[in-house]
Amino acid sequence: MENRGVPPGPYRATKLWNEVTTSFRAGMPLRKHRQHFKKYGNCFTAGEAVDWLYDLLRNNSNFGPEVTRQQTIQLLRKFLKNHVIEDIKGRWGSENVDDNNQLFRFPATSPLKTPPRRHPELRRNNIENFSKDRDSIFKLRNLSRRTPKKHGLHLSQEKAEKIKHEIINEDQENAADNRELSQEDVEEVWKYVILIYLQTILGVPSLEEVINPKQVIPQYIMYNMANTSKHGVVILQNKSDDLPHWVLSAMKCLANWPRSNDMNNPTYVGFERDVFRTIADYFLDLPEPLLTFEYYELFVNILGLLQPHLERVAIDALQLCCLLLPPPNRRKLQLLMRMISRMSQNVDMPKLHDAMGTRSLMIHTFSRCVLCCAEEVDLDELLAGRLVSFLMDHHQEILQVPSYLQTAVEKHLDYLKKGHIENPGDGLFAPLPTYSYCKQISAQEFDEQKVSTSQAAIAELLENIIKNRSLPLKEKRKKLKQFQKEYPLIYQKRFPTTESEAALFGDKPTIKQPMLILRKPKFCSLRY
Repeated sequence: MENRGVPPGPYRATKLWNEVTTSFRAGMPLRKHRQHFKKYGNCFTAGEAVDWLYDLLRNNSNFGPEVTRQQTIQLLRKFLKNHVIEDIKGRWGSENVDDNNQLFRFPATSPLKTPPRRHPELRRNNIENFSKDRDSIFKLRNLSRRTPKKHGLHLSQEKAEKIKHEIINEDQENAADNRELSQEDVEEVWKYVILIYLQTILGVPSLEEVINPKQVIPQYIMYNMANTSKHGVVILQNKSDDLPHWVLSAMKCLANWPRSNDMNNPTYVGFERDVFRTIADYFLDLPEPLLTFEYYELFVNILGLLQPHLERVAIDALQLCCLLLPPPNRRKLQLLMRMISRMSQNVDMPKLHDAMGTRSLMIHTFSRCVLCCAEEVDLDELLAGRLVSFLMDHHQEILQVPSYLQTAVEKHLDYLKKGHIENPGDGLFAPLPTYSYCKQISAQEFDEQKVSTSQAAIAELLENIIKNRSLPLKEKRKKLKQFQKEYPLIYQKRFPTTESEAALFGDKPTIKQPMLILRKPKFCSLRY
């Protein structure tokens, strides 16, 4: 499939589905097969389809190399359910597909889905409502807005006044010449500024196809910006909205493994698997994903920025979008990303699954806890896995508070207060983040860079094992032996000879004596 991106817009998941199914029908090789002493033409086996589709998804920027073979099988099952494919006898509608030699073919009908169209009148009303909301910021009118959900955001009067004074930076000397701003005015400016920045970063002419401005709750943004720990994690005033104590303890245990596994904790075999299952069960039982159902389209659209040359744009866009979340959701997301990122990088973490590595297990387990649609979407799992993978790698930047947003709001409030802003079109008074785009490289060069970067990271891992003084000698030998088995070329490059390997442990290579020494026979001369 041509590695192109689906442009931002509504129903992006449906558009991606159509792109994948079209490419699958156009590119999947068809040939003759024999089954039960009978020949069938223009068909393929389930195993052949999995191989081809697996390669397609991993090389597409919308999904990426994190796609697993099992996820590919799940997608093929959805193809059968939605009549993208049918078995050799024309049956479809079930999900009875496995990685085997069962024969399938393409039906004659088109498998494309038609995105639902909104009525033009509704679309026009949305645009008018957005314009009215934007204009109201500068006209200083009291607006009736949606009441936010109760999430422990009951700011005290003293706290609210403190935030207001910090943002507005009142000048007592010129108070007579300044307009008086209410708390509602401050909230509207926060809402307007973040939407303008988000629209600029995404590079779309309008956000009305991606997010309804009435979904943006300025109180959430202000709270997420102002109430953080020294590590940038949201602090909740209402502790009933926080993670239960037993979940926090379990997450700390695995995030700091094995340092947190002191004598107070059980040490039975499989303990870490039980702890992980406890955490997973809690997040899987949440009533909605951490990114919420209403922001599904917004985050799915950002998935189209997840390309090597647009990485910086994706980080900044996700940084703003995560500020829109209710504070309890943002806190849970922050703690979850920190835990699974540490677990994925921890070489001492025992295997938590017999068939999957730690990183793949984290993505597979928590993807639908982070992003999914209220109505089942066929590509939910793949899209969510792609997003969680990116969040794991960049969570420290994405979930930190952007300072430029605070500066922009302060500038707006100051100019609004002094009457320097009369029209929305006057623009922002703080610079937008700038992006420098690297030169596009070929697929071969990208693969070579990817391999070299991966090898460098693995070599660094080997050095960490070698230089770890706290690791017992016996355990170090065991880990090095396992590393040599997994990455023989990198290990041989680090230890080209047995002497260099022995020098690490202070051993001297022993030369085994021959087990049997034969004396040379003495020959007697026949001469007298």
